[in-house]
Amino acid sequence: MKSVGRPRKYKNSDEMQEAIDQYFDKCEGNPLLDDDGKAVLNKWGHPIILDRRPPTVTGLALALGFNSRQALLNYQARSKAFNDTLTRAKSRCEEYAEARLYDKDGSNGAKFSLANNFKGWSEHPEAQQSAVVVEDDPITKSLKEEFEKK
Repeated sequence: MKSVGRPRKYKNSDEMQEAIDQYFDKCEGNPLLDDDGKAVLNKWGHPIILDRRPPTVTGLALALGFNSRQALLNYQARSKAFNDTLTRAKSRCEEYAEARLYDKDGSNGAKFSLANNFKGWSEHPEAQQSAVVVEDDPITKSLKEEFEKK
């Protein structure tokens, strides 16, 4: 039997985990070094870090070679072999956003990310959808008449 579709990018979860670790390492950035190779410190004595960026689900998806965040989520949903690996990686992104809730400068962005990317973080319970009936609609009228006949 011939296999259908494009072959998987990763042969196993260890290979994917290696790419995930590279993504998170890249997010940490690199210390600014002086001419002697020592880290340059800010006025509080902390090393100055260049190219640091927040870990995000979209950034993770792109680093793993997916075209979008949704493509990563779809891949996770249909691939049991990679589900735990991707769940843990997404949890690392979630943990970063959750920690930013305590940061005055990052709290609004963190709230948005958590509410839109992770289950259980919505500020409002899901609104129940209700059908809107338009009385003047001919289809609604015919369905109503048919229902009343029965």
